[in-house]
Amino acid sequence: MFTDLPEDELRSYRSTQTEPADFDAFWQKTLAEARAAGGEATAVPVPTGLTTVDTFDVTFPGYAGEPVRAWLRLPRGAGGPLPAVVQYVGYGGGRGHVLENLVWASAGFAHLQMDTRGQGSVWSRGDTPDSGPAGPQVPGVMTRGIEDPHGYYYRRLFTDAVRAVDAVRTLPAVDPDRVAVMGNSQGGGTALAAAGLVPDLAAVVAHVPFLCDFPRAVVVTDAHPFREIADYLAVHRGRDEQVHRTLSYMDGVHFAARATAPARFSAALMDQVVPPSTVFAAHNAYAGPKQIDVWRYNGHEAGGPDDDEAALRFLRRHLGG
Repeated sequence: MFTDLPEDELRSYRSTQTEPADFDAFWQKTLAEARAAGGEATAVPVPTGLTTVDTFDVTFPGYAGEPVRAWLRLPRGAGGPLPAVVQYVGYGGGRGHVLENLVWASAGFAHLQMDTRGQGSVWSRGDTPDSGPAGPQVPGVMTRGIEDPHGYYYRRLFTDAVRAVDAVRTLPAVDPDRVAVMGNSQGGGTALAAAGLVPDLAAVVAHVPFLCDFPRAVVVTDAHPFREIADYLAVHRGRDEQVHRTLSYMDGVHFAARATAPARFSAALMDQVVPPSTVFAAHNAYAGPKQIDVWRYNGHEAGGPDDDEAALRFLRRHLGG
């Protein structure tokens, strides 16, 4: 069934999220500190038995210079430098098995799939630990450090996402002027964060992006992962203001308002995990050229392979290759 506002209302919906006065300063300082920590990306060839794709085990410096893992996949024999797609992963997943997710390299792109710190044991494998402070939290990562934006989990993950773009641009096989970011769900929300923090991306793909319009999301769905926040506040009564202040620094609506690269969104009207109004909140705030596909009869899977097919056409148009 439809889970949210009617479609005509979604297309004009605006979030009530309040932007912190120091939002830009907060992120500028965070990224400056991460870059000042130094470090270089390394790429080690991995034998896979494939004949059309070369794969590398990448380690690059992320938040605070901490090592983050990734897979780099390249079309074998392609002349470079290549346009690149940096992909972020959905909630609970990591970079996965070396033989998974071969579409983008097979299509002719350099493909960097970033691992997700502290995740990767729900539906795909991860290899990067999270260094965040321990403290009271609901199982999952949504409430890890949630009472202070400086210690919140997504500050670290979004910094990793930006540093992944920095890293891929240093690789000899990549054209640094033709880099796109993409992801589904948490990966889509992370792509929006990267788009708002990296001013010169070539394209953005955000399918059913999670982590947008927190004030509405936490009260209109009972599904996890947003439910983790409500569960936390149900126990830690009276901490609403602290929690929502932290979330205001991480909201995809604010990143979208700063992003200018051409963007492709998708939303599903029967999505109980990511309410479509939260997707439209980010889409409607997006500052650059944008388009959105609406899947009326789908849940959180949204367009599935049809989204991928459309994303491939979109990326070819904006990246070439």
